[in-house]
Amino acid sequence: ATEYYTKANQGFRDKLAARSDVYANASVIEVDPAAPVFGEPGSADVVLTFRNVHNWVGAGSEAAMFKGFFDVLAPGGVLGVVEHRAAPGKTLEEVKESGYLPEDYVIGLATAAGFVLEEKSEINANPADTKDHPNGVWTLPPSLNMEGIAEADQAKYQAIGESDRMTLKFVKPAAQ
Repeated sequence: ATEYYTKANQGFRDKLAARSDVYANASVIEVDPAAPVFGEPGSADVVLTFRNVHNWVGAGSEAAMFKGFFDVLAPGGVLGVVEHRAAPGKTLEEVKESGYLPEDYVIGLATAAGFVLEEKSEINANPADTKDHPNGVWTLPPSLNMEGIAEADQAKYQAIGESDRMTLKFVKPAAQ
């Protein structure tokens, strides 16, 4: 796993460097997922995460990541979360290997860390996603993992498009 992250982080750094006109003010912070520190406490106004929570669940670091987000945000700060949404009624154990997560589980992670759910949006919803694909969410674009899928069936996964995703806005309560 360390080699994977090293390669991915370098690829990200290369992307930023290739477009310094756009990303000149971006900085990369590598963290220990077991005890992440994203900056000085209360130093951020917004934290956004896109399609990452399932990775943290797989690594067992999801609670620590949400605590790290809470710690770095100033009171009133916003946490935005976009994640692959499991079918209603599915438990974490039923779907955790699929890349999809129950929406109530993700909300629970954030509220356990101290956040308040302020708003949900369906902007990233995809009702065509049946969430029962042979290679989990990675069967769909952009990954298109077609291992073990007959060539004749591959087009149907491309036609579905990207996964159905929850889009959640949390707020760190103002200091009391």
